[in-house]
Amino acid sequence: MKLTLAKVAQDPSLATNSFEVDGQEFVFRPLTTEDIPLLTEFLAGLSAESRRLSTFDGYDQLAAQGLIDAINRYDKLRFCIQDGSRMVGLIEFSFGLPQEDIDRFAMAGIKLTENSDCRFGPTLADDYQDRGIGSKLFPLVTQVARAFGKSRIILWGGGIIGQPQSY
Repeated sequence: MKLTLAKVAQDPSLATNSFEVDGQEFVFRPLTTEDIPLLTEFLAGLSAESRRLSTFDGYDQLAAQGLIDAINRYDKLRFCIQDGSRMVGLIEFSFGLPQEDIDRFAMAGIKLTENSDCRFGPTLADDYQDRGIGSKLFPLVTQVARAFGKSRIILWGGGIIGQPQSY
């Protein structure tokens, strides 16, 4: 079944998975309207360096509310990573491609299209970085992209190193 933003908003379990890192279980699931407290705590806890790399409109409850209000709107799908009752990651998918990315990749000989390509941007809580979570998470990221009919993923704001590979 091909997923849509509306289907995921109506039934987040369609895109919910779990994974394990060093015996610790994590849940990877779409953000829901009930996530404002968890998301607020997550954003507020990001260090200056994490904020430099993952820029949001803010890092407080107002910013969290804006991300929640965007559920099933625009071209974005946001997931959280939960460790028990704590949100430890936010993964953003964008199914729209900004012209600057299209132009930048074209200069490298790569044609991006919204039919086949999407962007994703990961943000992990500082104390969860460098623990192997990304390696375990990426197969789930590709699974989501495939379920939306995408065959290639580019890193949000990332540069071009070599030729991107379709999966």
